[in-house]
Amino acid sequence: MTRFLYALAWLFVAPLAVVRLAWRSRRQPGYVARIGERFGRYDAVPAGPRIWIHAVSVGETRAAAPLVETLDFTHPGHRILMTHMTPTGRATAVELFGDRVEHAWLPYDLGFAVRAFVRHFRPAMGIVMETELWPRLLEECARQKVPVVLANARLSERSAARYARFPAVTRWALGNLAGIAAQTSADARRFTELGARGVAITGNVKFDLAVPDEALALGEAFRARFGKRPVWVAGSTREGEEALLLDALGAEAVPKDALLVIVPRHPQRFESVAELIAASGFTMSRRSAWRADAPPADLADVDVWLGDSMLEMPAWYALADVALLGGSFAPLGGQNLIEAAACGCPVVMGPHTFNFADAAERSLVAGAAVRVPDMAAGVAEAARIATHPVDRERLAKAALSFARVHRGAAARMAAGIVERLRLGG
Repeated sequence: MTRFLYALAWLFVAPLAVVRLAWRSRRQPGYVARIGERFGRYDAVPAGPRIWIHAVSVGETRAAAPLVETLDFTHPGHRILMTHMTPTGRATAVELFGDRVEHAWLPYDLGFAVRAFVRHFRPAMGIVMETELWPRLLEECARQKVPVVLANARLSERSAARYARFPAVTRWALGNLAGIAAQTSADARRFTELGARGVAITGNVKFDLAVPDEALALGEAFRARFGKRPVWVAGSTREGEEALLLDALGAEAVPKDALLVIVPRHPQRFESVAELIAASGFTMSRRSAWRADAPPADLADVDVWLGDSMLEMPAWYALADVALLGGSFAPLGGQNLIEAAACGCPVVMGPHTFNFADAAERSLVAGAAVRVPDMAAGVAEAARIATHPVDRERLAKAALSFARVHRGAAARMAAGIVERLRLGG
């Protein structure tokens, strides 16, 4: 009955999903590119063994990078296929890996589509990043003897409560997994309480993300354009946060020569954020208008830089005195703070970090971050850190140490996955 009702629901959902793709393509045309793949229609691919990795969007794709590198080294005879659900995720994979990996959309969870996907690519194994559970797909993989592991898995209390409302569907999905590599003991406990089996704790693979030397160099080049001005980065901001930030920027506690860099989480919001900055009366420069390697020389007195580019977050963190963590000042769960720490950038976070609860708490204990109750307090704390070199240096050293001490999850995860699935070399 569960399978029947789920299939019936998808008959109604699928047409709406296509309409939603068309709607979202107004800002991101990639949503309607190769739309046949969403229904299991793929171009011919070379024969040979494959490791399939699913990363829904940008964050999961970047998190998969250390795992891709490890598996590419340990299993050079296997092609790596990456699937996504969003154009930004797919574009990120192309930027990071180029033609070293194959790229495709994950099909919708329709029986005929997932059967076609598995039969077409015939993966030797599957790795799904974080928390992306599609019951029909996992069932079909199990039926065709393709073991699938949930890797770098995280499950907040809020998400666990949502899954618990649909116990039959949740057990159906979890029951077809070959194993789960959880980030923390709390994540492992929540998965186990929902009925998962074979749950191991391997740590957070995002600690293993390497900061490219060229990103650090780019950040230094940016920094050279404005001398000793205090610089803050609001990284991966979400809807509603920029307005709060710009309102707080006019407070007396903020140094008048401070430079704010705003980097929205989603590229489809670049234009609306630019309009908001202009309407707030601040002078602005947009990254998209610069040369590849440096901003124009006449921007020393600009109030706000808009980071409307992709894959340059490490450069923004490298140039900043302090970072305000996007997604944590609205009830959205926060974004990844590990990248800022790896760049030696102190973090000021708001009250909402349930998506990265363990990393957030560990960073606070390590002295790498500061938590504040709201955006006004965040701006005041960022001003204090940016204008007190001793405190800033102490926090920066703690951030680097925090990022280093938790590395190694990618190797543990790859070893555990290979052992669990008994994949030959």
